[in-house]
Amino acid sequence: MKGLLCFFLLLVGCGPSVPKLGPLPQDAVILAFGDSLTYGTGVNAEESYPAVLQTLVGHPVIRSGVPGEVTEESLARLPDVLDQNTPKLMILCIGGNDFLRQLGEQQAADNIRAMIRLARDKGVEVVLVGVPKFGLMLSPPEFYRQIAEEFHIPYENGIMHKVLLSPELKSDEIHPNAKGYHLFAETIAALLKKAGAV
Repeated sequence: MKGLLCFFLLLVGCGPSVPKLGPLPQDAVILAFGDSLTYGTGVNAEESYPAVLQTLVGHPVIRSGVPGEVTEESLARLPDVLDQNTPKLMILCIGGNDFLRQLGEQQAADNIRAMIRLARDKGVEVVLVGVPKFGLMLSPPEFYRQIAEEFHIPYENGIMHKVLLSPELKSDEIHPNAKGYHLFAETIAALLKKAGAV
């Protein structure tokens, strides 16, 4: 009975499980793909989350973020980016500009699904980052979690919520400052480790 209790407490302490990723080969490239949050608006290039993540995980991280880009534009851009960089893993953080322009959650969700399929068709694993929608809760729309479950991929849904609620972590109303991007990178690095990629 004591053994069963210990086992139960161990399970409870583990928290929700993270879908596993294949271990990244030593020479693997990671693609950080998205909009201004990936570009690093508000800070110098070396303070962007992809630059910080590169130092944390020991793999080259390509910073492929276009400020102001909506998911339809990202979807059109992605094939060339994948071909040019041949990454093993893509961190997808996109959708905020769709929300700001009120283009509709369904369009964003459909485009994000299409981007994940594009990556997977080329043998690229994907990590999804939920982007909050401005409103009372400042939480990512539910479709991000649904997509992550549908494709069984690691999903980070709390870091941007935390940054947007903390003035000391922001450079403006919607972008992190250097401290915020560093926390963003640390959170992604921890998720990659938990998923077994690094």
